[in-house]
Amino acid sequence: MANSVGMIELSSIAKGIETCDSMIKAADVELLRSSTICPGKYMVIIGGDTGSVDAAMKVGEETAAQFLVDKLLIANISDQLMPALSGTSQVPTEGAVGVIEFYSVASAILAADAAAKAAAINLIEIRTGFAVGGKGFVTMSGDVSAVTEALKAAESVSELMIHSVVIPRPMDKLYEALM
Repeated sequence: MANSVGMIELSSIAKGIETCDSMIKAADVELLRSSTICPGKYMVIIGGDTGSVDAAMKVGEETAAQFLVDKLLIANISDQLMPALSGTSQVPTEGAVGVIEFYSVASAILAADAAAKAAAINLIEIRTGFAVGGKGFVTMSGDVSAVTEALKAAESVSELMIHSVVIPRPMDKLYEALM
């Protein structure tokens, strides 16, 4: 399992594919996601030990050049981050729901990691740019105070936040829609 995550977002799909190739050739990293995102951008997410991710990110930034939109590197990620990114989180359907929305995919990932480390919450999902106009958003659950604390931690480390909300007593149908 990766203990560090790196992400590069590009404004060109062709350059994104080339950047992905250069990153995974540069170091012993795992390709976690490589895909188009709205509106016509490309995203590469890699994982591995911090040194390898850092080396691959440097090559990726060089290759991306003027097409680089955003980037991030998080060392020692929360255990909840990867399942939330891949949509495989298994969380209890009880308690409050927190949602935080960003203009940037990188901001959403960074905020999710901070939220999971700050409070006893369960990350439900980190949505990254696809079918949401290039935005990112994070959903989480837990008791009201933990979700509130997690949202504050997420807001403090991220840029480009649009809005956040805590829903204290969501209906079961809302949980069903989020899972």
